[in-house]
Amino acid sequence: MVRFLREHENAPGVLLITPTMLWLGVFLLIPLVLIVIISFAIRGQYGDVVYTFSLKAYLTLLDKQYLSILWDSTWIAFLTTAISLVMGYPLAYFIARSHPRRKSLFLFLILVPFWTNFLIRIYAWMISLRSEGVIANVMTSLGLMHGFGEQVFSLIQLYTPGAVLIGMVYEFLPFMVLPLYTSLEKLDPSLLEAAADLGARPWRAFLRVTLPLSLPGIVAGSILVFVPAMGMFVVPDLMGGARTVLVGNLIRNQYLIARDWPFGSAASMVLMALTLLVTLIYTRSFGFGEELAL
Repeated sequence: MVRFLREHENAPGVLLITPTMLWLGVFLLIPLVLIVIISFAIRGQYGDVVYTFSLKAYLTLLDKQYLSILWDSTWIAFLTTAISLVMGYPLAYFIARSHPRRKSLFLFLILVPFWTNFLIRIYAWMISLRSEGVIANVMTSLGLMHGFGEQVFSLIQLYTPGAVLIGMVYEFLPFMVLPLYTSLEKLDPSLLEAAADLGARPWRAFLRVTLPLSLPGIVAGSILVFVPAMGMFVVPDLMGGARTVLVGNLIRNQYLIARDWPFGSAASMVLMALTLLVTLIYTRSFGFGEELAL
């Protein structure tokens, strides 16, 4: 063994990555290949998979109904990412500029929701956003459930796209805050002092110094939010009901209810391709996609 390691200098590295490569091969590549194969098959009479080459599943996705679902999924994922960025950036900046003793506390508070089951937190939002829920009762007691206040609540109440958006932002906001905090925490304060000495006002120093240096965190946080938001089906199913059907719900229904595995596999492949395309365009726009282009 020692002689083999001496003759092959790269052998230790290969041995170290072998378990990971085996894990990815068994639980990622093989299932992915199976999904690709099934996506070109057809559904049998009794819900079985008939392995014959066919583009029927992909052509079905060109129907106006399914194109609308893909568009809605992309739009909600984009809004979730944008709102998480707008809300998460000030919070991450505040934590990064806080006293060192308080940073750990603030980061702990960001991670506390993960200690509670995901479904329990979603059901808490469902109770709050229903027509007779906590928010509606508070607004009624304050006399806000008239006119404009009633219209606002109708946009965010349970079983509406607004409720789905609230649940998605709530779930993925920490995934935006943490990468942003990592980038902002590394920012050298002397750069802002130098900008101030050169006559730059705070907002200009932010645009010229802070924002460009935090772009890696923005890109990383946006990817961590956008990618899972595209395939999320639990939040739309529970908080959107039958009114909100996204591509994640479509795929789940094809596998578990309709038993149309070829169509579900085709939708999965289109979802993955669409997500990779948007991610590639986004990263290349900020100069972080050269590696992906290779």
